[in-house]
This record gives sequence, structure tokens and C-alpha cells, in this order.
Amino acid sequence: MAKDLKKQPRPKAETPKGFRDYFGADVTERKQMLDRITEIYHRHGFEPLETSAVETVEALGKFLPDVDRPNAGVFAWQEAEVPGGGAGDWLALRYDLTAPLARVAAQFRNDLPSPYRRYAMGPVWRNEKPGPGRFRQFYQCDADTVGTASVAADAEICAMLSAALEHAGIPCGDYLIRINNRKVLNGILEAMGVTEGAPADDVLRTIDKFDKVGEQGVRQLLTTGRKDDSGAVIEGVGLRPEQADPVIAFLTSKGGNNAETLANLRAAVGASAIGAEGVEELAQISDMLAAMGVGEDRAVIDPSIVRGLGYYTGPVFEAELTFEILDEKGRKRQFGSVAGGGRYDGLVERFTGQKVPATGISIGVDRLLAALRAKGLMGGEVQGPVVVTVMDRDRMSDYQAMAAELRAAGIRAEVYLGNPKNFGNQLKYADKRQSPVAIIQGADEAARGVVQVKDLILGARIAAEASHDEWKSQPAQTEVRRADLIAEVRRILG
Repeated sequence: MAKDLKKQPRPKAETPKGFRDYFGADVTERKQMLDRITEIYHRHGFEPLETSAVETVEALGKFLPDVDRPNAGVFAWQEAEVPGGGAGDWLALRYDLTAPLARVAAQFRNDLPSPYRRYAMGPVWRNEKPGPGRFRQFYQCDADTVGTASVAADAEICAMLSAALEHAGIPCGDYLIRINNRKVLNGILEAMGVTEGAPADDVLRTIDKFDKVGEQGVRQLLTTGRKDDSGAVIEGVGLRPEQADPVIAFLTSKGGNNAETLANLRAAVGASAIGAEGVEELAQISDMLAAMGVGEDRAVIDPSIVRGLGYYTGPVFEAELTFEILDEKGRKRQFGSVAGGGRYDGLVERFTGQKVPATGISIGVDRLLAALRAKGLMGGEVQGPVVVTVMDRDRMSDYQAMAAELRAAGIRAEVYLGNPKNFGNQLKYADKRQSPVAIIQGADEAARGVVQVKDLILGARIAAEASHDEWKSQPAQTEVRRADLIAEVRRILG
């Protein structure tokens, strides 16, 4: 048996494809950012909710790309067969944080307040092909209100998102929340005489290409088709030219301010009742945002936002960062979207059979953190602990006492627990830990009741800039009374 074990190949020490490890600075900075966002959510009266990472595939089914393969798109597995029965349930890692909320809202509907306001943060998993910047595990940060159809809830979500972005570090002027309404687009489809089925789906997909192909490209795709940049012919939807007019009017209705945009949208939806209802909801949201101090420099009505139109039932939102960054080739580009959401009134109904209105927003945690780093607001050197070096193995209790005193004073500290034989290795360890201070006390210092306090940050700067004589004078290392250890470390850290 022992020989067989020795023949087994060693496992590869590598991260699975599409996944990554998060080290100290990543975890610390993410927590700092989420703490700021949490503070805003809490201030708005939202309650935290933590759900299981595992849900039944049945509960996640709405999000699966292929219902004939219940494990497509998610990391799923089937429970072992029950003795004497059939196959077990399919379980899966959660695909997002909204589906678990819908399940909770249905399962605990008699216990939860209505409306129910919750926020949730954590990892989600998607069994999709990974690529540059695209991982199979990533973090989301959601806030939702379940149980009210009032557009005041949608306006509040947008205002809260604005406050969260700014509290996280994105200043006004570097982001814009764009707001649209699925009902307005339903009115446009109604005016076109295309309300359901494949033609309507084709129209929605074409509208989503407006940013890439422009007004003329959309018109061509809705009618006879067009050639792309490569010369390939893309087949059109086949609508008559006059049928495409309402879509073009809708997509080009963005005015110089919200009032002008709303007026253009009213003209675009014509006599459609559902379209007029959607425009009125946008008008109410605009008024309420203004009342909450969220002006058009922070949030605007924008008909070009067509995210998730097959999923959302009313207002939709998208937060876009407007500042420029340099890509890997040194070219300037806008950072893009970091959050999105909207009203989804049909999700809880899957469980209860009854309409339960809901609205919410989801922040892409990794993208927002990358944006803060690009702005220089995150990503600085993370300060490590004060390191108490070990000069005498027999005096380990004394060194542990020093570390304990530092911790009791609120200072992060540790005792070096490697082989203390080579003192240079201890300082190299402190440098690798990005420690600001090292504490040194040998037998001579202990007998005199003093300690050596070494300012490692100043020491590194002196080593890089100072003359040899200045370096030899050791200005970065100070001898103080043992009783003054805490005060001296605080002075350096201060």
C-alpha cells in the first residue's frame, strides 16, 4: 500500500481555471470599500441578509441559459439517490444574489416586514468560459426592496446608489446613473405593431446595439439589414421603414435635460397607454431624485439604457463611471459600468403564484474596486504589523509581553516566530511584511531596561538616499526606556 501511494503523482499547486486567490491587500481594500457602502445602506434602513451559497437548481432555474440541461451556466450537482427512491435534487452554487432573495421573500413572507428592504454582499459563481478580466467566481453587492410597486422605491434605490458610490470614493462628476423604463419600450413596440414573439425579441436585441452601430445602423438592422466593418452581411428584422420610426424616435429622444427627454418620450410612445405610464414613472423618479438632492449631474433619464429588458418590468438603472483610464496598450478609454438594476415584478411570483413587486441594484465589487485603484483611491501600500524581533530564545516570554502590550494599545504587532539565529533574516521578514517598525532588545538592552525601536520606513528611505556616514549614524533607530515603548511606536506611526 505504501508503495502505491508513492507512485501517485503530486497534485499541481495551481488555481483552477477561471478562479483566483485574494491576498492581504485585496481582501483588506475590498472590506474597506464594502464597509463604506454598507454604512450607506444601513443609513437608508436596509437590513443585511446572508443566504446559503447553495440553492436548488429549481430556485435558480430562471437564470439558466438551457432548461434542458439543469447544470448549464451554473456549478451544479445531483444529490445521491435516496435509498428506495428516485434521483436526488439538483443543487447549485448561487448564480447571483437576487434569486436567493426571491426564495427568501417567498419562504418567509409571513415573517418578514412588507416592504422588505435588504442588502447582501458575497461571492457568486458562474460556469462560463473565463477570459481576460472574466472570472467564474466574483463578488456582488446588492440592495433590494421587495413588496412595493411605488416608484418611490426605485427613486430611493438610485439615490442610495449615488450616495454609496460617493461614500466609496467616486466623486460627483466621475459617475452618472442612467435611468430608463421597460414600459416605455413596450409602448414603442406597441406603436410599431410588434408586441410579442420573435419579432419583438429581435427588436430588443437590435436596440441593444445602438451604442455600437448608431441610428442608421439600427434602422438598417430593423429593416433590410446591413454590412458590418468586415463586409459581412447581417440580416435585418424585416420591418417596414415606417415601423422602425418609433424605435429611432425612442433612441434619439435624449434631450438637454430630463424635462426635454420626457417630452420627447411622450411624443415617441404616441397613444400607447403602457408607454405613457412608463414616461410618467420616469417623471416621478426625476422629481423625487431632485427632492432628495440628486441632481442631473448625478442621475439622468436616458432612453439608450436597455439592460436586461427581457427580465426587468419597469424602471432600469445603470451606473457608469465617466472618467478615462489607460488600457493595457496605453490608449484612453472610459471605465464604463459598475452597477445595474431595475424593477423585477415577476421573480417572487415563480414561488408564490402571486405578483410581488420588487426593485434593486447590484454593484460589481471587483469593477468598482478596480475603478478606485485607477483613481489612486485604493492600492497604496498596506501597512503590516510591528515586528518584535527575537535576540535571545530564552526570553521569548518578554518578547510576547511586548507584542501583547502593543496590541492592547491598539497597535498591530507580532513576535518573529521563525529561526532567530540570523538577525538579518528577521529584518528581511519585516520588510516582506511591510512592517513600519521593528522592536529590538538583546541581553544588554534588557539589563539596562531599554529597547531599540527601528523605523523601517525611514530606514529604507535613508538607505536609498543618504550618504554612507548618514547611514552609519542610524537615525532611523532610537533607544528608549522599556516603559516608553508604546509612546515611541505611536510617535513613529503617527
